[in-house]
Amino acid sequence: MDSHNHTSLDSSVFFLLGIPGLEEFHLWLSLPVCCLSTATIVGNITILVIVATEPALHKPVYFFLCMLSTIDLAASFSTVPKLLAILWCGAGHISASACLAQMFFIHAFCMMESTVLLAMAFDRYVAICHPLRYATILTDTIIARIGVVALMRGSLLMLPCPFLIGRLSFCQSHVIPHTYCEHMAVVKLACGDTRPNRVYGLTAALLVIGVDLFCIGLSYAFIARAVLHLSSHEARSKALGTCGSHVCVILISYTPALFSFFTHRFGHHVPLHIHILLANVYLLFPPALNPVVYGVKTKEIRERVVRVFRRDQGPGVKISE
Repeated sequence: MDSHNHTSLDSSVFFLLGIPGLEEFHLWLSLPVCCLSTATIVGNITILVIVATEPALHKPVYFFLCMLSTIDLAASFSTVPKLLAILWCGAGHISASACLAQMFFIHAFCMMESTVLLAMAFDRYVAICHPLRYATILTDTIIARIGVVALMRGSLLMLPCPFLIGRLSFCQSHVIPHTYCEHMAVVKLACGDTRPNRVYGLTAALLVIGVDLFCIGLSYAFIARAVLHLSSHEARSKALGTCGSHVCVILISYTPALFSFFTHRFGHHVPLHIHILLANVYLLFPPALNPVVYGVKTKEIRERVVRVFRRDQGPGVKISE
């Protein structure tokens, strides 16, 4: 059905347009989406199973990794099914309540993930700068509290969002030029005063991305100072090596998020389909790549994955070293 027909005929229904200007490529774009979503599910479930079944991995850094994997899986299930329905058959109809729910969960999960990444930076800071106090600082109770804080922070910061959207009137188009119910994409359709929504969205983003990136940078500044005071080159390399996975995950997570954030608010000359592609990269790539990064760069996880595959091949198969 032509997208222009999906206007304000029914105030309780919106229509997600997909990627305007690239409609003829929707079916092809579904292929990388399927690959990334499959990698997300397989990779993160593998991480969760390995950490749960290996007592040697019951350490703070791996508990935080499990939190990250759980959030990535939940975020993927919040976006990918509807995204594929749009790309495969143009099924962009979504009720207003479902749109608000999707908006809440997507942004809340992103905030939770940022909080966990900050916690992982703190974990590396304690491990390198205060190694003798590591076990007493990052106890199971503290880890559980950090998990609760991540959950509450994301939920509470996003709680006003549905109410602020609900007060708006959509007297013109109900067509959302996006693949999911992104906050600003919905706000731009409203007819009334949207300044509270815009101010709230910018404030929430700065409170999460700005504060978390500052604290992560501060943690690594202290880590760098501690590493530079180590006497041997081998000790410095080993200390920095323990941070490699986390640094890669930070770059994977925050780089597309910052690009999407700044192009959405200041890149008015950037084509709309670029905005939407960046927003989807922000949601699809980090959950798929995070398990790969930790699986490749973390020796303990890599060894256990190899052990599982060797066990599955059976005792009669000889594995070359």
